Amino acid sequence: MSMTAPKGGTAPCSVRVMNLANFLTQSARRHGAEIGLVWGEKTWSWAEIEARVHAMAYALSTEFGVAKGDRVLVQSANCNQMLESMFACFRLGAVWVPTNYRQSPTEVAYLAKASGARGMICGAAFAGHAAECRAAAPDIGFVLSIGASDFGEAYDAVVQRHLGQTIRAADVDRDDPCWFFFTSGTTGRPKAAVLTHGQMAFVVNNHLCDLMPGTGPGDASIVVAPLSHGAGIHQLMQVAHGAKTVLPPGEKLDVETVWQLIERWKVTNAFTVPTILKMLVEHPSVERFDHSSLRYVIYAGAPMYRADQKRALATLGPVLVQYFGLGEVTGNITVLPPAYHRAEDGPEARLGTCGYERTGMQVEIQDGQGNEVSPGRTGEICVIGPAVFAGYYDNPEANAKAFRNGWFLTGDLGHMDEEGFLYITGRASDMYISGGSNIYPREIEEKILTHPDISEVAVLGMPDPVWGEVGVAVCVARAGVDAHAIDLKAWLGDKIARYKLPKQVVFWEEMPKSAYGKISKKLIREELARRGDLADGETVQSA
Repeated sequence: MSMTAPKGGTAPCSVRVMNLANFLTQSARRHGAEIGLVWGEKTWSWAEIEARVHAMAYALSTEFGVAKGDRVLVQSANCNQMLESMFACFRLGAVWVPTNYRQSPTEVAYLAKASGARGMICGAAFAGHAAECRAAAPDIGFVLSIGASDFGEAYDAVVQRHLGQTIRAADVDRDDPCWFFFTSGTTGRPKAAVLTHGQMAFVVNNHLCDLMPGTGPGDASIVVAPLSHGAGIHQLMQVAHGAKTVLPPGEKLDVETVWQLIERWKVTNAFTVPTILKMLVEHPSVERFDHSSLRYVIYAGAPMYRADQKRALATLGPVLVQYFGLGEVTGNITVLPPAYHRAEDGPEARLGTCGYERTGMQVEIQDGQGNEVSPGRTGEICVIGPAVFAGYYDNPEANAKAFRNGWFLTGDLGHMDEEGFLYITGRASDMYISGGSNIYPREIEEKILTHPDISEVAVLGMPDPVWGEVGVAVCVARAGVDAHAIDLKAWLGDKIARYKLPKQVVFWEEMPKSAYGKISKKLIREELARRGDLADGETVQSA
């Protein structure tokens, strides 16, 4: 492995830890006959999942030569094989390298090359991805196909051939890599954050402690996001405590089906992002199915606008849990549990906070020189603790920029109050300077989303010959509302300082989103240029 340790100092001593594959083995021992996984109309018991993982791990080792430290690329929509491949790689001490299946063949080929993948497991629908990965990454010695295809042997056929075979879990140390968690690449090429066995064991304990206390074999979790990223980490918690995982059928989000499955399987927890949670609670089917089993609806990836919070609380009750984190810290920075999600405004609601420090983690707001700033002052959010990743794979330059005095620099701006509650102002890259004043889009977006007729918004700083930069608000009106009738600038007049008012307001029918379901300002900038919506004029409406 070629990875520059970013934290400096003497080389750490080797510390043996549990192989993460043992989470599955433990649940199979205790709950073998119980259902561990649901996908559509199919179910698998914990014992069946464990047997299939053993079979695939045995095949990867004996047939395809995968050894400890080798990387296995996985390009697939959510399915049982994807979850199995995670534990098969862990069992061998190999590194699971999942992609977001919505990425293009060229994007995935870059990940194959950048990770030094030894082999590939690929959904049958992604023949083009398999071909481009083979061409770009000559170290790929095999490709297995999930489903029938012309580009590789069928995954399930390999499993069937080796059912009954077992293989001992590899010995692993705390810092041995288990997962390459690729960043979304919003500011350049994606980077592989190296997650390790010791780090992820802490993350599992931390998630169970801070996000979903009391989760156990009687619980069920529904997956509404790709297993390649946060949802995959979330499912590790379920496996560790014997809670079943429910995968909706189909690649696209079908909101009605999600609510049907929540009722049918008495789902108790879900991991999602604010945009998806908004879709779930605004769909009429939420009223037709029983969702009273839900105890924790966890959202992350971006702060949730206050108007959307209120609607979710009114619809689902006091079940919302927010956490703030990045892939590099596997989500473990802050938590805002249900008790702090208040439907009524006021001091106790702590409007705008993303919570307080996660158990075992420390957060500090620092200035550009690495000094801690006083409560209430804006600076960069920095973090230390066992959930921080080992560094970026084969990228010493990125590692040097990401760490300072042992602190991981998140690139997010925010401030902390006297009681330790964190408030995110926005990404450092989102801030713009207009007429010499620093302007933070997040503050303006929060105000705009209190307008009853606006559903989504993004505020961006765009070049201006007079002011240097000015704000442009791209909005989506609520269904059935005529955007022409919304005079947003007049409505904002007494709500924010005049210098913060967006110079231009643009209405679109829908907002560009990343492959992870987040509103992407990079895509919005590109779309603004493509549409030519930055012409002179106060308000622009385009399809």
